Amino acid sequence: MKKSILCILMAFISSAMIIMPTVASSSFTLNIFGNANMDDTIDQADINYVEGVIKGSNEPSNLSDANYDGTVDQKDIEQIKQIIQSDEKTLTLIDTANRTVTLKMPIKKIVAVTGDAAEAIRVLHATDKVVGVSVDTLDDATYLPDFSKMPSVGKWSEPDIERILTLEPDLAISYKSAASKYLEPKLNGTGIPIVALDLYRGDDLPAEMKMLGFIVGKTDDADKYLKFFYNITDAIQAKTSKLPTDKKARVYLEGYADLKTYTKGKGGDLACTMAGGINIASNLEGAYPEVESEWVMIQNPEVIVRLTSPSEIACGYATDDSMGFASKRKEILARTGWSNITAVKDERVYMLLYEFGASPAVPVTIAYMAKWFYPELFPELDPKALHQQYLDMQGFDYDLNTLGVFAYPS
Repeated sequence: MKKSILCILMAFISSAMIIMPTVASSSFTLNIFGNANMDDTIDQADINYVEGVIKGSNEPSNLSDANYDGTVDQKDIEQIKQIIQSDEKTLTLIDTANRTVTLKMPIKKIVAVTGDAAEAIRVLHATDKVVGVSVDTLDDATYLPDFSKMPSVGKWSEPDIERILTLEPDLAISYKSAASKYLEPKLNGTGIPIVALDLYRGDDLPAEMKMLGFIVGKTDDADKYLKFFYNITDAIQAKTSKLPTDKKARVYLEGYADLKTYTKGKGGDLACTMAGGINIASNLEGAYPEVESEWVMIQNPEVIVRLTSPSEIACGYATDDSMGFASKRKEILARTGWSNITAVKDERVYMLLYEFGASPAVPVTIAYMAKWFYPELFPELDPKALHQQYLDMQGFDYDLNTLGVFAYPS
């Protein structure tokens, strides 16, 4: 890494101590059989719990049958020991689609049917296990060069089943909404297991990344990611959670197309909420409804965040020209009748790469939004430095001080 980057990161780490907790917190259950005490990992505590189940002092939990044979006994203790040592022969889990899947371990060949799965695998330093990727991963060669020469397995919504069969993977990973719809009907009976992991939603990411860490044998790297995730979100929520509702920023999120917005539970909405904002469109009908310009004027948001992608406006890792962002922002500020909207009057209109809000990089989106929503609460928060930290964690050689267009105004 260049000396200048090291200096910047050292300065950031020093200032970040003011806003970041020393211990990251978690609030999920790792849905892998063997996690007998139903916490966020598999360790000695689970052995102790199963021993209690066998003795009759503990009630069996949903995950205490570690080897998934219908009985809690000494064999489950042996299975847990093997999972801890990463030498288990099978691993049974409940994925994000609530499907129970048993994998033959170790996993050596993975087909990543989504770009988010490919990125998450790189975060965990397990790219050597990937044998096929989606079209969108190949199209993002500047950011994901590790996969640029791998075989294409089509789109997440139109997977190339024939190519997947040819690659003979030990595992295929796709979205929760896509696994059962596009993969299961055609891979059923082939012996290729499918695990549904979205790997882009702020609410599910920690649990999914920890599960993926166990699947690929990279639990330490998963823990590093979780520490990064919670260091950001915990520090932000520690302050924004104290704000009364009438003091929280009311935000209009617009994405991919003019006047298209995000409702409750969508990626943009989750990031906004985790940053302490109130999404003014959260209760509208539909996933990504189109609203009237007059509706936005009546709602009078205090902040506007326009999310976009390189397919709409030049931005991201493959360009250094922010003119596209600047032009779009100027257009939004000049929309007919919008001059009286508080966000426009105060020039609190921001452009942001949407992939941040829908990928394992979502903590970076949350940091940007929190900084924009509450600059007085987070004077030391540096989203750009956190973005650089995320890239460095992956081993991706990219200098954000000289490359890329991700947020505007910066």
